[in-house]
Amino acid sequence: MTKFAFVFPGQGSQAIAMMDGFAGNPVVAQTIAEASDALGFDIGKLMAEGPKEELDLTTNTQPVMLTAAVAAYRAYIAAGGAVPSVVAGHSLGEYSALVAAGVISFKDAVPLVRFRAQAMQEAVPVGQGTMAVVLGLSDDDVRASCTEAAAAGGVVEAVNFNAPAQVVIAGETAAVERACEIAKAKGAKRAMKLPVSAPFHSSLLKPASDRLRDYLAGITFSAPQIPLINNVDVAVLNDPAAIKDALVRQAAAPVRWVETVQKMAADGVAKLVECGPGKVLMGLTKRIDGNLIGDAIYDQATLERVLSELK
Repeated sequence: MTKFAFVFPGQGSQAIAMMDGFAGNPVVAQTIAEASDALGFDIGKLMAEGPKEELDLTTNTQPVMLTAAVAAYRAYIAAGGAVPSVVAGHSLGEYSALVAAGVISFKDAVPLVRFRAQAMQEAVPVGQGTMAVVLGLSDDDVRASCTEAAAAGGVVEAVNFNAPAQVVIAGETAAVERACEIAKAKGAKRAMKLPVSAPFHSSLLKPASDRLRDYLAGITFSAPQIPLINNVDVAVLNDPAAIKDALVRQAAAPVRWVETVQKMAADGVAKLVECGPGKVLMGLTKRIDGNLIGDAIYDQATLERVLSELK
């Protein structure tokens, strides 16, 4: 069989009715019920009905996305799907990958990502930090734009390397706005602020990393049953303590997604299956390496198609 990977999306793919395509799947329903128990509120109702403002709150979005991704993965495995050769997740999606790989239990992961969201949100007061996407510039030119903007005051850094010529920057609002103008002057096709409430993955999130370290000390991690490539080092780790340390650093460090996908391809992976709502990572896969086949499981029909293709 062709080597294939499962990848899990982060924030931004959530939408009202995001799991309706799995209606009637008992594994999905059970996973959502398990998450509701862990959180003490009906997360399934939030996924199905919103309101959007509630769904888009970071403290809700992170457990929602984790639950949706794990539910889809469990449904695939329960239906007889083959275990992937490797897993990875984009930012928050790394926590879904950790559950899939058996590193952390789902019931521990749900409150953990809610705590992570809260810590990230509280690290920088709302309005003081933001993020922006820069399209059409090289990584080096984006970094240079940030350096130039920061020289005039404030923190701004390149934080998500999502695809060639698609880099997200984050930092203090005025510095990010300045970096966008500099990037446009350097020839960026677009440089626009994102509708987010904090400068995720920037060094401003260091207080969140520190809080995460303390919280993770109380959670049991196991060695992964499936190789997992992490965001922060683009490395496969087996030691639970090292995995925790990488997660701590991940909150305030760049997401190296291009390198993650390139590593999979170099290791012989031919197909990437995005597991969870949306098809964001599938689109990025094609832009990173045109030889890779991208696929996605986001409802019962796509689950059955992927199952038959991977048989």
